[in-house]
Amino acid sequence: MNLLPVGISVIASALLLLNASLIATSNVDRGPLPRELVLARLWTPDDKPLVQYRALRHMTASTRGGRMSASMDAWTSLDEAGRFSFEIVSESGSSLIRQRVLRAALTAEQESQSPGAREQAALTIANYEFLQMRPDSEHLLKIDIKPRRKHVMLVDGALFVEEETADLVRIEGELTKRPSFWTRRVRVVREYKRIDGVHVPVAMSSTADVLVVGTSTFSMTYDYLEINRKAVSK
Repeated sequence: MNLLPVGISVIASALLLLNASLIATSNVDRGPLPRELVLARLWTPDDKPLVQYRALRHMTASTRGGRMSASMDAWTSLDEAGRFSFEIVSESGSSLIRQRVLRAALTAEQESQSPGAREQAALTIANYEFLQMRPDSEHLLKIDIKPRRKHVMLVDGALFVEEETADLVRIEGELTKRPSFWTRRVRVVREYKRIDGVHVPVAMSSTADVLVVGTSTFSMTYDYLEINRKAVSK
């Protein structure tokens, strides 16, 4: 759930009320949703939020033009209390990348599972300006976004939503704050979809310009076994 300041909550609620008739029309026409309704749906808590899961993640990373690389598979879990845990089941490649990049990514996620951290990274008007919206390929709408401040989890770029439902499909752009002194630019792509009715992340990739070693890449995919205490249908 995206927790908004009182004033923002009132605005979002007003938009939903003003667009009640548009919701009914869109269910009949199945055409692209108007901008106000798309944004209202983005800001509204999902009626089936992700509160628990178990997923196998496959991660890879490389640097020095691919001369150093590593991969890792890990079972990851989130419980209803918001506790994230992981168990590494296989790994190969550079020990330095496995420890400093792949394992570090899981540890960082474990340490960031707090309401405050999630609120700082959420797609809300407290964190972002939502700019031009225009049609994109594959029945998607593209919305330019600009963070209101510099933060390592905020992206300066665009998000893509399904034109008929406003479901978030992808976020892409550059991080507004460098993760470290050695990292110059980081471009990220985060992908989402609905699985058994629940909106979940399914993939993430990044490309970074790192001093001394050059371009470095990272990718991660999710294979869900269980979502909200229910086995995922295959």
